[in-house]
Amino acid sequence: MARRSLLFSPGDRPELMRKAPESGADTVCFDLEDAVAPSQRAAARESVREVLADPAFDPDCEVTVRVSVDAAADLDALLDGAPDSMRLDGVMVPKVAEPEDVQWVADLLDEHDVDPALLALVETARGVLRAEDIADARATDALVFGAEDLAADVGATRTDEGTEVLHARQQVVLAASAAGIDAIDTVFTDFEDETGLRETTEFALQLGYDGKMAIHPAQVGVINDAFTPSPERVEWAERVLDARDEAEREGRAVFSVDGEMIDAPLIAQAERVLERAAAGEKR
Repeated sequence: MARRSLLFSPGDRPELMRKAPESGADTVCFDLEDAVAPSQRAAARESVREVLADPAFDPDCEVTVRVSVDAAADLDALLDGAPDSMRLDGVMVPKVAEPEDVQWVADLLDEHDVDPALLALVETARGVLRAEDIADARATDALVFGAEDLAADVGATRTDEGTEVLHARQQVVLAASAAGIDAIDTVFTDFEDETGLRETTEFALQLGYDGKMAIHPAQVGVINDAFTPSPERVEWAERVLDARDEAEREGRAVFSVDGEMIDAPLIAQAERVLERAAAGEKR
C-alpha cells in the first residue's frame, strides 16, 4: 500500500471527515490531537467513532486516526463496543520519543483485539535521536516527520529553506529506510502556495521519502503528482527489470540499459518506481 499523501481532517468536523477520501489521498487521518481543542475532545471522539462505524463509510484509501496524548481515553471511546463495521486501518502516535511510546499504543489496541498499522510521528529532539530504535520497533509501520513541533521543541526558527530541520529530516528517512518501513514527510503549512508545496515535495522525494502529509485537500493532487513517476521514468524502470530478467536467464551478473551499467541499487530504484506507478493507477 502506497502512502504518497496523508490528509489530516479535524476530528470534530464529521462533514469534512466524510469528504476527505474524495481528495484522492492515499491515507486520511482523523485528528484528535492538534486540530481539536481539549474542551472539544470528548465530542470529537464521538464524531470520529460515528464516521468510522458507519457501514456506508468504506473509502478505497487507508483510514487512520491521530490520537492525542490521552491515547487510552481516545481508543476506549472509539473502540469499546465497536461494531464489526468499524473502519480503522491505522493509528498515528504523536510525539514519539522512544520505542516504548509506540508499544504502549500497540498494547492498548491489543486490549481491544484490533491490529491497525501504527504510524510513529517523530517531532521532538529525543524522537529524532531515537528514530532508528523507533523504526526498528516491532509495532512501527511507518515513521512520520513533524518539523513544526520539532522546531518548537529545540527553539529553532522556521525558514523557507528548512535548513534548521534538514538534519532531522534526513535522520528520519534514513531510519525508516534502514528498517524497511515507510517515511512520510512533514506538512507544508501555506496551503495557498502551490509552487512552494511542489518544490518541498519534490525535495522530499529526492531525500527518499515515500509520501508527505497534507493539511488541505487542495494539496493532495500536487503531492500525489510528485510521488507518481512520469511515463518516461516508468519505461526506464520496465527496461531495467526486463534486462535483469534476461540476464538472469542467461546466467549473466552484469548488464546495461541505455548504455548505463545496472547494479543492485538501480534495480531497487526501478522496482520502487513501478510500485509507485501502480499506486497511482489504483487511485
